[in-house]
Amino acid sequence: MRLFKMAVAIDQHHGFKPFSRSQRCKLQSFGHLDHNILGLPHTSFSYSFEQAFKADNIHRSFSTPCLSLTTLAGEDLSSSNPRIEIVSGSGAPVHALVVEVAIAMASGVHPKPLPSGLGGAYVFCNNSGNIAVAKPVDEEPLALNNPKGLGGQKLGQPGLKSSIRIGETGFRELAAYLLDHGGFAGVPPTALVKFCHTAFFSADAIAAKASHVPKLASLQRFIGHGFDAGELGPSFFSVASVHQIGILDIRLLNLDRHAGNMLVMKHNHNSYVAGVTADLVPIDHGFCLPERLDDPYFEWLHWPQASTPFSESEIEYVSKLDPFKDADVLRTKVPLLSESSIRVLVVCTIFLKNAVSVGLFLADIGQMMTREFCGGEEIPSELETICSQVMASIPIISNDENNNKGKFGCEISGISFGDLSQDHWELFLENFNKLLVGVFEDKKYRN
Repeated sequence: MRLFKMAVAIDQHHGFKPFSRSQRCKLQSFGHLDHNILGLPHTSFSYSFEQAFKADNIHRSFSTPCLSLTTLAGEDLSSSNPRIEIVSGSGAPVHALVVEVAIAMASGVHPKPLPSGLGGAYVFCNNSGNIAVAKPVDEEPLALNNPKGLGGQKLGQPGLKSSIRIGETGFRELAAYLLDHGGFAGVPPTALVKFCHTAFFSADAIAAKASHVPKLASLQRFIGHGFDAGELGPSFFSVASVHQIGILDIRLLNLDRHAGNMLVMKHNHNSYVAGVTADLVPIDHGFCLPERLDDPYFEWLHWPQASTPFSESEIEYVSKLDPFKDADVLRTKVPLLSESSIRVLVVCTIFLKNAVSVGLFLADIGQMMTREFCGGEEIPSELETICSQVMASIPIISNDENNNKGKFGCEISGISFGDLSQDHWELFLENFNKLLVGVFEDKKYRN
């Protein structure tokens, strides 16, 4: 196995830090990152890369073995050493993960494409086994470079879920990790990174010496597991684990919590027997935090654990959630996430806090957020209906009442809060809180 020169040291103040012996191992700040460096269209996302990275609130990497961006742009990947660099993500678990991947790459390890899933995903390993999964944003389902035959569309267009744009699922993966305070639900360490590695490009692209810019991707710790939730019945799962994932899903309005993205932790070979409960680990959060209220999918909705009371510690956790601080975290650390998505987080967190405070169970809350079919037609969820009533109470300033109704009415396509001015948004939240008091007073759980 060929070894590339790379030295990594541990600094008590800044975590992992590379030695400065080799010019191949150089730290790069993102303060002047140009969107063209990432190889993504300037208008692909709700907020452009240029605007986001010129801002001072993007996390800058001080701990990743990497190479200057000026040498990465347009470089011939067939002869360059592989590299990785943090774009956004912080904390010791994230830094440790990135350094492990960097060392593996420097040791000649090539990421292996995963055959499962609809988007491009690659697993990194070392001598101990699999360590991380990378998902390039330009290989998402429907994206231009999707390797599964589901590509061809531009970044920023509506994706598989119309309320989530192509190329933005990686941002949501990071957001879910940042919002899982204290590892409450167990979201694995996640970061946004840039890769420079031939494994992410086709042989034709390399031979043609196309624009070999680094790949922007989400990177997540690989979780060793025996099964996913779909391979075992819900009776095997702990109540706490189901509640914790459910609380996260409600806050994020997860549109895709299916059995396949809840991994069953493998503690030992005797764990999966009747009467012994196992913990679940949630992964794949690319379809959370939609740009508007949408129809979520909660696999746990009808599991028996969802119809049991929350524990005191779970109630305390929910009571301490601050949706406005969480919103600021996303604005600071995931600046490419749209304001409309951040406001969905605020609405859903307020809804959750009110529901838990009056004793509703997880299943009750999830049901109120899920659309139903009546007479063969889909009807808005209770949450959407409540928000529609609040929207109707807000005097929208416009000369075209029909346009207003289309913008803010409870259409089945979902309600968006992104077009509300700050004053109207604050008025919405005030009226929303008032209406919830009456709604939940009538829904108090009675034994």
